[in-house]
Amino acid sequence: MKIIASFTLLFLSYIVSAQDALYAPRNVQNAFASGTRQMDGKPGKNYWQNKGVYNISITATPPDKTINGYETITYYNNSPDSLKQLVIRLVDNIHKPGAIRNADADSDYITQGITIDEVTINGTKSKWDEEAGNYTWKYLALPATLAPKSSLSLSFKWHFPISKKSNREGKIDSTTYFLAYCYPRVSVYDDYNGWDKIDFTDVQEFYNDFNDYSLEVTVPKNYIVWATGDLQNANKVLQPKYAKRLNDSYTSNDVIHIATTEDLKEKKVTAQKDMNTWKWKATNISDMTIAISDHFVWDAASVVVDDATKRRASVQAAYNDTAKDFHRMVAYGQHSLDWLSHKSPGVPYPFPKTTIVQGFADMEYPMMVNDGTNEDTSFSRFVVEHEIAHTWFPFYMGINESRYAFMDEGWATTFELLIGREDLGVERAEEFYKKFRVTRWIHDASQEEDLPIITPANVLKGPAYGNNAYGKPSLAYLALKDLLGDELFKKSLQEYMGRWHGKHPIPWDFFYSMNDASGKNLNWFWTNWFFSNGYIDLSMGNVDKTAGGYAVQIKNIGGFAAPVNVMITYIDGSTETLHQTPSIWEKDTRQARISIATKKKISAIKLDGGIFMDANEADNVWKADK
Repeated sequence: MKIIASFTLLFLSYIVSAQDALYAPRNVQNAFASGTRQMDGKPGKNYWQNKGVYNISITATPPDKTINGYETITYYNNSPDSLKQLVIRLVDNIHKPGAIRNADADSDYITQGITIDEVTINGTKSKWDEEAGNYTWKYLALPATLAPKSSLSLSFKWHFPISKKSNREGKIDSTTYFLAYCYPRVSVYDDYNGWDKIDFTDVQEFYNDFNDYSLEVTVPKNYIVWATGDLQNANKVLQPKYAKRLNDSYTSNDVIHIATTEDLKEKKVTAQKDMNTWKWKATNISDMTIAISDHFVWDAASVVVDDATKRRASVQAAYNDTAKDFHRMVAYGQHSLDWLSHKSPGVPYPFPKTTIVQGFADMEYPMMVNDGTNEDTSFSRFVVEHEIAHTWFPFYMGINESRYAFMDEGWATTFELLIGREDLGVERAEEFYKKFRVTRWIHDASQEEDLPIITPANVLKGPAYGNNAYGKPSLAYLALKDLLGDELFKKSLQEYMGRWHGKHPIPWDFFYSMNDASGKNLNWFWTNWFFSNGYIDLSMGNVDKTAGGYAVQIKNIGGFAAPVNVMITYIDGSTETLHQTPSIWEKDTRQARISIATKKKISAIKLDGGIFMDANEADNVWKADK
């Protein structure tokens, strides 16, 4: 024990000296000390994560609102710990009366939640204790301890009424359902926090293991099913003409209308048995999601996402034909996958397809998007690009969204801006970005708005959650891009992604990986943007004449290490802009001095941050005395 204690003290001492004491809570320090994570940002030699193999059967018979399900799970305990109980996630219980919610709920939202009809453990019926735990998670006691490096078999039979009020999931219309988080799952057990027991409150999002799924969805004839994964039996559930259209779409650049309104009215798209069972498979993925409709039209095409292998990904859309923006949705999806795969983050889209469903949530799922319809097609594209960008964060990277939302929402927001500059032009894209991501935060001077980004997302709500998850971290990533330059930034980001895809990175893995991959100690930057109560507010200080031109003082009142353009107007009417990266704040985050080499006389200087909006622009201008 003394040897272990001495090693731990030496290790933590190394963290302080080698990494300039980035704050880490004790559980994260323990993860580094145990060797599951490393100070160079790589998974440690002792890294592990658990996994499940799910076989799920769902039956839905709209307009009946009852959803019935049965599943078997083989759960693998890859941890070094003996588990006496499991934690089971029941996300749909957010609809139950009394559930903890950070959003309003009316009678159309409230249901009785999930009813567990039967549970077995290794083939033996087990007692289900409805009171053991909280609303959206429950303890399941095991009859025998699950030893390290062993597995067990579970089965659940359950049913629930679909909510009348669709949000992330629920009824879109009387015969169109979107089913998300609709099955019992084993919660994440990890190396730094043990069982994930954070309540789902309908604001913070999700944290899931990478599992293998087989899914069967049984619905009446004339209903089409879309879901995560590869459809295994298209020729059995679709009439030959429509199965061929779907198959053709997998290699087509052009949009193919697989099922039109006229086709659906003829009621001959699907096999004409009373009930059809649609089968899907997906491996090493964090969730499965389902959409069902008897009148949504179906478009599809594909796009090359990996030039090296010529691999294509399918892009599909399911929507009410009256939604005019959705007539363009497959093209928007193709462009998104192409751009994100090739430019930023520049990692090929990792899945075989994506399906964009017209709903209400503006919400991402693995291989699925549930988006509302809009009159402004530019805004529709803006939204779907954000949701598809989530493919890489959190679905490729395994982010704990409920605790570290900035690790996925911040990146999706960043990619949304970068692709938007190409789609809409720089001016309009940045106008969208400032309106939806920056303005509310920078113009709100309340204390909660300046809580450090590292603050766990599960303790935040309202604007404080939104700003810490979206706008502020996105600005931090963009400031880092400006600091490192495009090439080094992209190289370092891809190195981090390569190390941690399919795993569960936490913020310190990202910070240390970026340090290691870039060859720079960026801890001053991480401390400034992620661990401080800063904001963006620069002001002009003294402007002094020098032998070679001018020395200009810039004061950093808000504290964040933001880039800035120094816009110079000379007395002859000419202008010049000197861009300053965040590096000017590395030695002193409160003030910087820059030199302007010129023989001309300056009449005025203005500080302009662009998307790095300034809290007080009144002190951003200096004018020479007349």
